[in-house]
Amino acid sequence: MILKINDLTKNYGQKTAVKNLNVELTEGIYGFLGPNGSGKSTTIRMICGILNPTSGTIEVNGENIDQMGERFPEILGYLPQNFGYYPEYTGFDFMMYVCALKGLERKKAKEKTKELLKKFNLYEHKNKKIKAYSGGMRQRLGIAQSLINDPKILILDEPTAGLDPKERIRLKNIISDLSKDKIIILSTHIVTDVEQIADEIMFLKEGKLINKDNVSNLLKTIEQKVWSVKLNENDFDMMRDDFMISNISYIGDKVNVKIISNEKPFDTAINVAPRLEDLYLFYFDDILDEEK
Repeated sequence: MILKINDLTKNYGQKTAVKNLNVELTEGIYGFLGPNGSGKSTTIRMICGILNPTSGTIEVNGENIDQMGERFPEILGYLPQNFGYYPEYTGFDFMMYVCALKGLERKKAKEKTKELLKKFNLYEHKNKKIKAYSGGMRQRLGIAQSLINDPKILILDEPTAGLDPKERIRLKNIISDLSKDKIIILSTHIVTDVEQIADEIMFLKEGKLINKDNVSNLLKTIEQKVWSVKLNENDFDMMRDDFMISNISYIGDKVNVKIISNEKPFDTAINVAPRLEDLYLFYFDDILDEEK
């Protein structure tokens, strides 16, 4: 399966949220990374048909999704950033409701609901009202409902919101297993959520695609620009606003500082292997400073 996005643009009056986006995706996991306002959610909502693009097209196997009618929702699974639910429904009833919307006959709906509630550790809570669920439980229910129709294209917008570390690991493992025969798009601003599982990362900034590649190739772009240096606290306090700092840790009376810089920042600094979070800071440091 091929999902192709051609010159996709979305304007809101004078503001351009997405500008001339071109990507081609096949089976695998794709991470959309960028800070708030980068165009991630707008792009996803256009792919899902919730928003109409100002210009450009979205195609599945060469066919415009606008011409596919009901055949496109049948292959699409979607978890929005703000997942809506009926608080008085039980988890089981809600899943059955979504099954009905997807057109599953009752026997198959019950089987699929049981399977997914078990997969996401919700089966023992199936008769509890959703309003009594924790935030993590509601998020797991949202991911479960996105899989009811066994979609070929699965889009998850901030899927790990509200999940504890153990649940995040479990979700990443589930996503990896699902990716064998699906196109999976993860939109997030949490770098660690996609670093280990994404086949490709797409960096979006101010509505534009600024880079797209696998993690290994992306990190080569800053291979000689990440430095580690140990400083005393006074020296660190004097320099902390002069450099792009991705990490600090205190070791006794010293401060271990990770700096992103084109030039060697200190004589005692040494090059270290970059991480995806370093590249994220490299691309978005100016925007992140404005958000502080």
